[in-house]
Amino acid sequence: MTARSDQDSFPYPVARIGIIGGGQLGRMMVKAAKQLGCTCTVLDPTPNSPAGQVSGHQIVANYQDAAALRELAESCDLTTFDLENIDSAILAELSREGRPIFPHPDLLAVVQDKLRQKEVLAAAGIPVAAFRSMPEPDAALCAEFGYPLVQKARRGGYDGRGVAVLRGPEDFASHLPVSSLIERFVPAAKELAVMVARARDGDCRSYPAVEMRVCPAQNILDQLLAPARISGELAAAAEQLAIRTVQALDGVGIFGIEMFLTPENDLLVNEVAPRTHNSGHYTIEACVTDQFEQHLRAIAGLPLGATDLLCPAAMVNLLGAPGHHGRPVIKGLRAALAIPGVSVHIYGKAATHPYRKMGHVTVLDTDLEQARCKAEQVRELIEITGEDHP
Repeated sequence: MTARSDQDSFPYPVARIGIIGGGQLGRMMVKAAKQLGCTCTVLDPTPNSPAGQVSGHQIVANYQDAAALRELAESCDLTTFDLENIDSAILAELSREGRPIFPHPDLLAVVQDKLRQKEVLAAAGIPVAAFRSMPEPDAALCAEFGYPLVQKARRGGYDGRGVAVLRGPEDFASHLPVSSLIERFVPAAKELAVMVARARDGDCRSYPAVEMRVCPAQNILDQLLAPARISGELAAAAEQLAIRTVQALDGVGIFGIEMFLTPENDLLVNEVAPRTHNSGHYTIEACVTDQFEQHLRAIAGLPLGATDLLCPAAMVNLLGAPGHHGRPVIKGLRAALAIPGVSVHIYGKAATHPYRKMGHVTVLDTDLEQARCKAEQVRELIEITGEDHP
């Protein structure tokens, strides 16, 4: 039996954690924090936010509110975030004053700007699609670069917003009227994602590569399969590429690395999320250590947990039904919960609107195809409507 040292003793709470962002990611992080003996304070502009409901303490303020961000950082042992739309300059100032913030505000600043993110990755030798800066919409530049292409807003894009696919010159009228980058459209054989955790001491661990299907119209994750239906060799290559990506950014915490697998079996990094991620929700039921606990272990200086997949899983998002607004009404819940292996997560959002992420469902089954079929069945059963609708 290993002797316990004084350094292995923690007065309760183990850590007071500040979370910028009170959405579903923050909500699930708070639950994991309580399990580890930590307490949380959430900063979010929406009173009684999903994360605020379970944390018990919320600062109601905007993500760019310098005084509120300072209050959060100074009242906690360390600070993290569940979204990127934060004033990273304020966080950088707090970091210089000695306030622990993970991932580091300098990394956040890089990821917030999609052009800088691509430049940093390319400079580190991480394979990405060919890209160019487009400071303002320029039809001639697009024509010179070549169609089809993807235009991405440098800042503010999230859940499908800030992205335009231009397949030919006739589509230029649908461009985004903002400073952006254009990149080569990749006809992917599959879209993959790998969650990677990196601790403060540099220890780095990846989760299994997963396969994503994205709704073309909303550009939101529709269905996820874990593990990805690819060869073991490709899966290992994707996981190693994801680890290299996080190491190149000198990240601390957990990161979602989205990738394209080309028809030629090449892997290209698409985007990096410096936080817990939709593609990692399956880990709550399917892995030894879920992504939320792993993130907290990484930023709090605790040993990283095992990332083994315990059982194949399929995950689907529960989105607000088209045409519905107001207080959510969840239909089909009883029938969905009657299916073996189904776990439903409802995010506690006070109002629904079309295609808003209102929850997710993970289905476990020893057979991945059976898990996928059950997930499809659940998506047909559950509908989230609203009290205010036509």
